[in-house]
Amino acid sequence: MKEEDFVTAEQIVAAQQTISAPIRKTPVNLSPSLEAHTGVPVHLKLEHTQVTGSFKLRGATNAIARLTEDQKAKGVVGVSTGNHGRGLAYAANAAGVRCIICMSSLVPQAKIDGIKSHGAEVRIIGRSQDEAQEEVDRLVNEEGMTMIPPFDHPDIIAGQGTVGLEILEQVPDMATLLVPVSGGGLISGVAAIVKARRPDVRIVGVSMERGAAMFECQKAGKPILVEELPTLADSLGGGIGLDNRLTFAMTRDLVEDIVLVSETEIAGAIRHIYWQERQIVEGSGSVGVAALLAGKIENSGPVAVIMSGGNIDMKQHHRIISGEDVDVTKEAA
Repeated sequence: MKEEDFVTAEQIVAAQQTISAPIRKTPVNLSPSLEAHTGVPVHLKLEHTQVTGSFKLRGATNAIARLTEDQKAKGVVGVSTGNHGRGLAYAANAAGVRCIICMSSLVPQAKIDGIKSHGAEVRIIGRSQDEAQEEVDRLVNEEGMTMIPPFDHPDIIAGQGTVGLEILEQVPDMATLLVPVSGGGLISGVAAIVKARRPDVRIVGVSMERGAAMFECQKAGKPILVEELPTLADSLGGGIGLDNRLTFAMTRDLVEDIVLVSETEIAGAIRHIYWQERQIVEGSGSVGVAALLAGKIENSGPVAVIMSGGNIDMKQHHRIISGEDVDVTKEAA
């Protein structure tokens, strides 16, 4: 893939204009506790306070807005570990478009309930996103529905990139930007706009040790199958697709590094974010803070961290912040 095929800064600016009304411009908080820990200013982008609890609403709203009238009439379908489904359900409902979300049985019940609350139909298929994708493909082929994927789509990437536009304005002196990475929609969009305007900013993806698909694919030099495993960072689960068209190459070319954090480090970050930052953030949104607390990031100047989602099961959250050792590997068995 040539760089000119990548999602551009112009597409991201256009997306911001498209979605500005329904999307919340999320705040940034300076963290004294993390600055004391790292020795540099740390700015937390509170994207978990987005309308549906995660950044995914941005891409979904942009994608729905760009559908034809015929596509809207036949409805949309997608596969999701939770937050994309919630964003797509919300955006489709707002536009009066039928929406079906296909999910694996590994997705927590709280996220299933959240998607249903926005009027979408949920179908649980198999134990992986790849299995759920088979039902999506059937609905596209047999019912003419339009698939809106969670990450590898130009309208999705452009919508997620609007997070980067906001951060550029809110933290103009950042030296490093930490971004949770799964399929790569968020980091690709954010990196595209940040590198276009501030090529000196070091962009680091952060994922979990258990089933980090983009990390393993980058290490292999191509998209490969990666086993999906139970993890506190459940929204970062799932593969990037063997036929990945955009996010693998954009991440390869625009992102300096991807670091991994353990389940213990993720739990520690959830606790820190609650007790020190007074925020409720899910495991997937906590990985950037986890990497900072674990000393896995080289800090040469101000750091910005995207806390990407807050849709955590509150019973699980209570157990974690109370100091319990929550082992999702054993609990999922």
